[in-house]
Amino acid sequence: MSEAILQTIDLTKIFTARRGVFGTKKIENAAVNRVSFWLEKGETLGLVGESGCGKSTLGLTVMRLYKADGGRILFDGKDITNWDEKYLKPIRKQMQMIFQDPFASLDPRLTIEQIISEPLEIHDIGTKAERTKIAAGLLEKVGLSSEDLHLFPSEFSGGQQQRIGIARALALKPKLIICDEPVSSLDVSVQAQILNLLRDLQDDFGLSYLFISHNIAVTAFMSRRIGVMYLGKLVEIGTSCQITNAPRHPYTQTLLAAIPEPDPSKREIETNVEGETDEIKERPKGCVFYRRCPIAEDICATEEPQLREIGENQKVACHFAD
Repeated sequence: MSEAILQTIDLTKIFTARRGVFGTKKIENAAVNRVSFWLEKGETLGLVGESGCGKSTLGLTVMRLYKADGGRILFDGKDITNWDEKYLKPIRKQMQMIFQDPFASLDPRLTIEQIISEPLEIHDIGTKAERTKIAAGLLEKVGLSSEDLHLFPSEFSGGQQQRIGIARALALKPKLIICDEPVSSLDVSVQAQILNLLRDLQDDFGLSYLFISHNIAVTAFMSRRIGVMYLGKLVEIGTSCQITNAPRHPYTQTLLAAIPEPDPSKREIETNVEGETDEIKERPKGCVFYRRCPIAEDICATEEPQLREIGENQKVACHFAD
């Protein structure tokens, strides 16, 4: 591992749910359950999994928008897990986020200039004229016109709104951007444009991306390495080539099998997985995937598999992966 911009060590985030007629039964749900990974400077690490697997919660916890209930968050070599807000402010300049729904993440009452300039104003960067100049330059950088600064979000298409969100994320010259499903709400024809823009900007600004998505094909296109999550656990991690061509965990194989392939003769991965992701409830004592796993045995119900090396740069949490 070269120099890491981000590292998590046994990171945990727990939410509490109440069940029963009078809500007397309290259930603690580890939405993120002892997850450890690292992200190199200038790299894109993808996180993929079904809705509810904890990947977005992980991103928000890394950003310190959620407080971690266990483990550590190291950003650029500094342990920021329990920093007070006043100490976090300088760090927040270096960590930004692109959200799934661009329209919901852009204040409809503000002009585009105000939206992009707001982070600069919060951090007391530049004069008003200087902030306007920066906003105009960023708008051009993401493929829009600086003449649009006076317009409002509702006057743009979904893809254009996401470009504005990207410009806002770039305003403070961050080192790390967490991309939380940045293209899932966009038309397929627009998705490729946004993904290529993100790759170009990464080269231009030397950015590191934590790329969160439920779409493993999109994630593979963007990422050098991919981590696969299920019910709050990281069940496999490896290079994009390893994950897409030689997946070792049955759940990863399931995700790949779900990718539509028009030619049946090219469908190389077949699985017999049934059922859907468990709702919030007591988690299994053993492997989180054993209820759906086609190769599960008795040990899987009682003993949790640990994430272990299975090849160069590849780890898997499965008793029977080889």
